[in-house]
Amino acid sequence: QVQLVESGGGLVQAGGSLRLSCAASGWTFSEYTMGWFRQAPGKEREFVAAIDGIGRTIYYAEPVKGRFTISRDNAKNTLYLQMISPKPEDTAVYYCAAVYRGPPGRWEHAYDYWGQGTQDTVSS
Repeated sequence: QVQLVESGGGLVQAGGSLRLSCAASGWTFSEYTMGWFRQAPGKEREFVAAIDGIGRTIYYAEPVKGRFTISRDNAKNTLYLQMISPKPEDTAVYYCAAVYRGPPGRWEHAYDYWGQGTQDTVSS
């Protein structure tokens, strides 16, 4: 059974740092393209970053470029999102998502599996 579990969210001050994790189980992690999405209160869910199965191809949404880093450890079946100098507008529920051997992309409908989300709140 495919399962994704996010962790690491919480309260952080603007300008600080935070690392989110997404633990995968039930399948061969390296065969899946992974993505991070987020949903702020009152807004639609939006793309944050994506990475292919071996970490060679990576894409970021413009608002997070240069501040967030997506990475993966296939030996640990874990996806990460390092957030440097977060801003209050980064406050959202963050979701990880997976698609089997798909190209890394920003369209959420391309992803087949989703975690339950983790809340990240950035205070000013």
